Amino acid sequence: MTRILGIDPGSLRTGVGIVDVTPDGRARHVFHTALVVAHADDFPLRLKAIFDGLLELVNAYVPDEVAIERVFMARNPDSALKLGQARGAALCAVLTRTLPVHEYAPTEIKRAVTGGGRADKTQVQHMVKMLLGLEAAPQADAADALAVAIAHAHVRASVARMGVTRAGWRTRR
Repeated sequence: MTRILGIDPGSLRTGVGIVDVTPDGRARHVFHTALVVAHADDFPLRLKAIFDGLLELVNAYVPDEVAIERVFMARNPDSALKLGQARGAALCAVLTRTLPVHEYAPTEIKRAVTGGGRADKTQVQHMVKMLLGLEAAPQADAADALAVAIAHAHVRASVARMGVTRAGWRTRR
């Protein structure tokens, strides 16, 4: 079993999802939450809350690997900068434990979970619920984080079956 921590970075809420994965890529739900940092008025304090929250979860759940969503280009440059900084705080937290980090574009994640790269949040929530056998759909940010972990689980299994590196897998698609 490999434990994967999925992260959906955000400057107001950072989604976190943890799954255990078998060698053939089947995922089992372990934990999910949204780190809500919107209460901090000062933006640097939000970044600290993301860092501290993720570090606490890494210490508690001891993941083997981390999968994180890449930043997409937002229409608002200020929002994109804040999102990038939140992502940086998340990366710093997991890298303090020298965990391997794998990055995925939003379309890759949606395609892995729903079959289409343009799925909306409700579709992602529904498919995460179905794939992990949850009784209820997780909160949207937590569902996105679980989707990141599931996408990485699928890539790991495909790479193992094909006998290539992850970089080699990307060039074969």
